[in-house]
Amino acid sequence: MSHCCSHGPVRSDITLNVAGMSCAHCKKAVETSVGVLPGVSKVEAIVDQGKVNVSFDPSKINLDDIKKAIEDAGYDVQE
Repeated sequence: MSHCCSHGPVRSDITLNVAGMSCAHCKKAVETSVGVLPGVSKVEAIVDQGKVNVSFDPSKINLDDIKKAIEDAGYDVQE
């Protein structure tokens, strides 16, 4: 039986370079700030690499809003 039109939710996975994270508090602050956003299904901050991995539904939130949440938490998103 074919379900050609029954796709699961749309999801995008991105990795952002984030400066200023240096400890467990930084990790929690970034993950909490991004994790509460509507449409974000997963967020993982990797402090020692300066990376933040985010899975999100682009129909509910855009990349600029995710970046703003990180910046509002006190960290710099690098392009």
